[in-house]
Amino acid sequence: MIAFAWPWALALLPLPYLVYRLVPRARQNNDAALWVPTLSPYQGASQHSGVKPQRRWLKWLTILGWVLLVLSCTRPQWLGDPIELPVSGRDLMLAVDLSGSMRTDDFQLSGRSVDRLTALKAVAGAFIDQRQGDRIGLILFGEQPYIQAPLTFDHNTVTRLLHEAVVGLAGNKTAIGDAIGLAVKRLRKDPQAKNVLILLTDGASNSGSLDPLKAAKLAAQRGLKVYTIGIGAEAVEVGSFFFKRTVNPSLDLDEKTLKAIAETTGGRYFRARDTEELAQIYQQLDQLEPVEKDKQVYRPYTDLYLYPLAAALITALLIGAAHGREERA
Repeated sequence: MIAFAWPWALALLPLPYLVYRLVPRARQNNDAALWVPTLSPYQGASQHSGVKPQRRWLKWLTILGWVLLVLSCTRPQWLGDPIELPVSGRDLMLAVDLSGSMRTDDFQLSGRSVDRLTALKAVAGAFIDQRQGDRIGLILFGEQPYIQAPLTFDHNTVTRLLHEAVVGLAGNKTAIGDAIGLAVKRLRKDPQAKNVLILLTDGASNSGSLDPLKAAKLAAQRGLKVYTIGIGAEAVEVGSFFFKRTVNPSLDLDEKTLKAIAETTGGRYFRARDTEELAQIYQQLDQLEPVEKDKQVYRPYTDLYLYPLAAALITALLIGAAHGREERA
């Protein structure tokens, strides 16, 4: 069916008539004159058969052009059949640690050694693409948390903003409690919605004004389920040219607190020691049962204003050509 996005533009239709009736006419300069002894040779000139029909034709063409122009201003659209959009009712927020320890190169990606944040981006991007029907947001935190992407169905934008994040952007320390508190503030309180926070970190909370366990209790009161993921390898060989030794680069990871946060909110704690484990964790998170919600309907549309606009331009060209012909005659 055809619909009009701005039907109020039809009120412009009588505008030329109102201008014609209300605005005073411009005065014509009649100084030039031709003195003749008699008007009898010129009495037939005003009665020429071609003048009045041509002016009447131009008048109706002008009216048609104005109607077409106003019609294009109403923005006519062709509405397609309604399409149901899949909506799960889940609001999912990702909280990603950007502290200085995320620079540690203890992950393998495509056969090469990469830092923790690079591995996280590669796996999390594929996870976001699979969250059809979920609203997804992104929190980046270090010494302070901030919203990088609010909750949205535009998953491509969330993925792009995640890939643009760099280590140290929010400071080199870790404020886990403040990150959870920000998620509690941003996620809506809806009994029919399933609010989920996935928090990824490789250290312990050593900054911020809110204790992580207190933040977890606040999240539980608001119905926010927190899944925590501790990332970082447990054994990496380092050394000089003569000898090597094995060290644990994840000594600072506070697994006890991360487990307590997950248990308090009804979530679960995961441990990702390499890229494969991190991908498996996201596969498990992908099985979260969605909450049924009223379906949303979307109707595709195609703009049609170009057609009356093009016709109005053609009539304007015809009117201009006719007036030019009259002046030459």
